[in-house]
Amino acid sequence: MKMLEIKELSTIRFEQWLALWKAYLAFYHATFQQEIAEFTWHRLIASNKDNMYGFAAIDGDQVVGIVHVIEHDSCWTQQPYAYLQDLYVITDVRGQGVGRALIEQVYRVTAERGCDRVVWLTQESNLTAQRLYDNIAVKTGFIQYKKALQDMN
Repeated sequence: MKMLEIKELSTIRFEQWLALWKAYLAFYHATFQQEIAEFTWHRLIASNKDNMYGFAAIDGDQVVGIVHVIEHDSCWTQQPYAYLQDLYVITDVRGQGVGRALIEQVYRVTAERGCDRVVWLTQESNLTAQRLYDNIAVKTGFIQYKKALQDMN
């Protein structure tokens, strides 16, 4: 890598972000939907959407990583929590500090914005990511459940 820079997503083009977004979805075997991608991009870069934003890791003129953040209120603190979502680093530069740099940027910015903590999830099988996370955060031991609400009809 040349010189890694971490910048707000609004400083890159949609197409640059989209390439990594598609790769991230493929990594998790999720279905890509153009309409959702465009909607998500606009929410991430909207100046009036204060609680949802993201960062890009840039090496030279190539975007090599992305991360998204969603801030939300909590019943446990007066300050909001920050949910780190969708951390993705291209395969060619994994293990070279890009993921750590993106997470550290999230730590800095959310601390400046008054958040109480940063939380995130990863799959049990994503051992590469867990090796990084085990060095920069505390594993909580919680188990995630979900229910798709469209199933309610």
